[in-house]
Amino acid sequence: MPAHLNAIGVATPTHDVHHAFIDWAQARLAPASARLFARMARRAGIDHRWSVLPPTATGASPVAAGGFYADTMPGTADRMAIYADAAPALSLLAVQALAARLAIDGITHLVVASCTGFVAPGLDQIVARRLGLAPSVERLLIGFMGCYAAVAALRSARHIVRSEPTARVLVITCELSTLHLQDSDVPEILLAQLQFGDGAAAALVTADPVGFTLDQPFAATLPDSHDLIRWAITDRGFAMHLSGEVPRRIAEGLADADFRDIVTAGRGPAGIDGWAVHAGGRSILDAVAGALSLPDDALDAARGVLADNGNMSSATLMFTLERLLAGPRIHHGVALAFGPGLAAEGFGFRSAP
Repeated sequence: MPAHLNAIGVATPTHDVHHAFIDWAQARLAPASARLFARMARRAGIDHRWSVLPPTATGASPVAAGGFYADTMPGTADRMAIYADAAPALSLLAVQALAARLAIDGITHLVVASCTGFVAPGLDQIVARRLGLAPSVERLLIGFMGCYAAVAALRSARHIVRSEPTARVLVITCELSTLHLQDSDVPEILLAQLQFGDGAAAALVTADPVGFTLDQPFAATLPDSHDLIRWAITDRGFAMHLSGEVPRRIAEGLADADFRDIVTAGRGPAGIDGWAVHAGGRSILDAVAGALSLPDDALDAARGVLADNGNMSSATLMFTLERLLAGPRIHHGVALAFGPGLAAEGFGFRSAP
């Protein structure tokens, strides 16, 4: 019994913080480093990043006077207090966007992925209660898997539907990355933070032949790469480490013929007509395109998501799939994401009959 990704709804906050962050970061750098940072920011392929943090009374950003990050870096408790309030609200906006596309009644399972906050009862329980889901709904909360957590969430939904054909699985990914700004005068750290924004997505996975058929999943961990992407929980939020080696290592992994066969189900890159690649950054998308010799427009959906939203961790792949669902039919698609480990995970997909 095949499982199908029927539809996706997406949501972002309304406060664009991208250019304010660039100004804030440059002010922390020596002149030569500031010029380099400005050049890299222009080349990042990002126009907007949205934050749940509100503007100040004068409409300024969270890093301005009177903002959340104005004077001293807030503690983790203050950041998690905002997560506990804002993550459910943004998740519900994504569910509303999904409900505008198709009926979401009769939910039997709820799968939630989020790695940018902790709250108990969990985000899954809060959302289930506010949606009025039946107490019998089975819940799964996926945490701290980072950018490929959407793959784990959709893969889990696929397994559920294949074992219970009447299941109706609501999948939610919600990430509030802007809660974890770190004060630094190191260009590499500031450039890593330049990538991240907030967003949420909701999807319905059932046996109904609508949307995308979810085909075989795959997973791999690149050797000797476990330190390249990592999070550390500190007294001042979650500190992200994103090595500049990541694009090169991804390209090396995709250059391996056996791994390419796994990713493309033996068809080779030329046999894939739909690519949903996690928009972790322009350099990552360029590495994937180069390693697989993809046409110039193959990653347009991912590049569009990056430009409009930045990297929203686990929600990013869902945003890309949402764009592909609205496009031409796909006969052989590949969803691919990368995250801590350094792990590469994904699945095949195709337009439903």
